[in-house]
Amino acid sequence: MKISKKYAGILMGAIAGVFMGFFMSLVITFINLGFVENFFQMWVKAFVFSFPIGFPSALIVVPIVKKIVDNITE
Repeated sequence: MKISKKYAGILMGAIAGVFMGFFMSLVITFINLGFVENFFQMWVKAFVFSFPIGFPSALIVVPIVKKIVDNITE
């Protein structure tokens, strides 16, 4: 199944938001708590709260970063 190119920006933001939220919540949860007994539950909770921030942030940042990269590369 292919998705229309008109949704590429939103899809890029969604995928970037998932990955950013996933890894950032994992690392920050580990730094704050260490590997405790309920680490997985705490990490999932952190991810659920981070994705709604990461997704719109990625929607805003990804096009800006793309323009910067396009301007500094040949």
